[in-house]
Amino acid sequence: MRFHQLFTRTVVAAAAFLVAAVHAAEAPGTAAAPPIASFFSNPAFNGAELSPNGRYLAAFVGAKDRRDGLAVVDLSDLSARMVAQFSDTDIGQARWVNNDRLLFSTADKESGQRDLRFAPGLFAVNRDGKGYRQLAKRNMPFVTNGNDNIDMLPWHTYMLNQDGPQTDEYVYVSDANIVSPGILVALDLLRVNTRNASAAPVQHPGVARSWLLDQNGEPRLVETLDKNLRSIHYLDPATRQWRVLASFDAYTGDDNDFNPLAFGPDGALYVTANHGEDRTSLYRYDLAHNKLGERLVTLEGFDFHGSLIISNNKLLGVRVHADAAGTTWFDPGMQALQQSVDAKLPGTINLITPARRPETPWVLVQAYSDQQPSRFLIYNAETKRMSEVGNLAPDIKPAAMGTRELVHYAARDGLDIPAWLTLPAGGAHKNLPMVVLVHGGPFVRGGSWNWHADAQFLASRGYAVLEPEFRGSTGYGAKHFRAGWKQWGLKMQDDIADGTRWAIAQGTADAKRVCIAGASYGGYATLMGLINDPDLYQCGIDWVGVTDIGLMYDSGWRYSSDLSSDWKAYGMPQLIGDRVKDAEQLKATSPLEQAARIKQPLLLAYGGADLRVPLVHGVKFYDAVKRTNPRVEWVEYAEEGHGWALPKNRIDFWGRVEKFLDKNIGSK
Repeated sequence: MRFHQLFTRTVVAAAAFLVAAVHAAEAPGTAAAPPIASFFSNPAFNGAELSPNGRYLAAFVGAKDRRDGLAVVDLSDLSARMVAQFSDTDIGQARWVNNDRLLFSTADKESGQRDLRFAPGLFAVNRDGKGYRQLAKRNMPFVTNGNDNIDMLPWHTYMLNQDGPQTDEYVYVSDANIVSPGILVALDLLRVNTRNASAAPVQHPGVARSWLLDQNGEPRLVETLDKNLRSIHYLDPATRQWRVLASFDAYTGDDNDFNPLAFGPDGALYVTANHGEDRTSLYRYDLAHNKLGERLVTLEGFDFHGSLIISNNKLLGVRVHADAAGTTWFDPGMQALQQSVDAKLPGTINLITPARRPETPWVLVQAYSDQQPSRFLIYNAETKRMSEVGNLAPDIKPAAMGTRELVHYAARDGLDIPAWLTLPAGGAHKNLPMVVLVHGGPFVRGGSWNWHADAQFLASRGYAVLEPEFRGSTGYGAKHFRAGWKQWGLKMQDDIADGTRWAIAQGTADAKRVCIAGASYGGYATLMGLINDPDLYQCGIDWVGVTDIGLMYDSGWRYSSDLSSDWKAYGMPQLIGDRVKDAEQLKATSPLEQAARIKQPLLLAYGGADLRVPLVHGVKFYDAVKRTNPRVEWVEYAEEGHGWALPKNRIDFWGRVEKFLDKNIGSK
């Protein structure tokens, strides 16, 4: 199932209506490459969500001179009202409590990790802007002011990314037990009244790490973690007692493990599982007999990843993620609606979301392609009226963007490796300078068929971009994932090199103009690529990259890490390498130990407040490599964490990347 192949590449326009802040700026001319800010500025529009009855739309909007606020649109007349906005912070997330009330949090988009002084907090407000109430403090323990004595929930109270009952004033929120520096120990659940902030804890067994609400928005599943043992507990509605459905290794799993996805409108539990096969599928779970039931959806070439689409107490379809995000509809009426929307938007994949309990014909549509950043629109199924709400990257002109495709090549041991190939718009696609962009994780899925800012920016500057889904990446089956265990710097690295040679053999890349780049694990792979294959890569760009696995285990007293002790004790030894048993391998695959072997030009960028890959990784490596390599550039963004939160730093960094690439591989 490859959704993007069903669509053409013509993008149509629609009328924007919300507020001036979400209108697209004038598109850049075709003669010049789009400016860096078009790719990496914070958008003025950040998404939307229908009310349960479908009469209203909540949207996140801002402007250059204002913080992001929360607006509500009355769909009967398309009138908009800003219901919440602060002068010192942005609205972060929001969910409908019911048809008349919203729960929301904040996110300071003008502060980097080092400068964050406040938690997100929790707030509630009516859709008309009245009934405002702060429910949880924003003040962390080291920040005090006059509000500390107000009776509120503690700062470590967070929104739950699931809908509650949506029929009264209550919501469920999480109470996170966090130890410094940001390591989650437990995640308890609270039932909170959004009018008066009264709260009651949900009783449960064990040390909770995640929750799943049922079809009525009530707690039904809790996952607990004890060292490396993950257990799934079910609250039986008949007995009101918790019972264990299954237990397995949290990091390596086993043949019988599964992941709870959602409850259907009839109370059935839907899960994803391998069930003896290489790739996961969507199943109904037999709660009476604690076993998998009927298999419902399997994706060709991919593990199942997606969500249920439920409206009017009916399972209408499943949102799935194969090469792209798309929808499998079970309901004929929704299938017909999809065809109607697709006819109006022929150049994009169009994800339709109906209201949970609709009283109107309005649906929300998210439209995107590899060249079109996501646009949000509303569509009236009766009048066929469609209006644009906002665009996540309004300054991007799709015609100036490159094409993105999923390709496959064989690794040297025969393993099939998927990869994303982005090529510049127009012109010949032969013997191009190429950037091999390595995803982080590494035990995650790297890419998708969509508009990808990093890759499209590089393509707009004339580079081919190859993003390998090397072994160890998830989403492509258990065999592909497990083949990457303990292969940092070894077969995982070979997969990347084999993809580079494949692109050269295809005639896509110029063998003398290839640079390797990546963040986090991708930064590690960049350095190991320069070490293992010096003939292949003319330069490297590493940002926030791991430089030594030993430093992941112990970054020293001066630098804090958010890697938990359980992950270091049970996960890392199995998936990456045991620091004692595999000491020689870890030394041989340490960029820090091999720094003197890197002779190519290198750009290094690190965050001074990074907790995932502390600054010591960059500092130690820079000190080591510059002794024998004069062509090393260094930049530290002191206020940033694991990546660049601030637009000024994103724009500065990618400006440096552009100059670095142009100098080293940009011209013959």
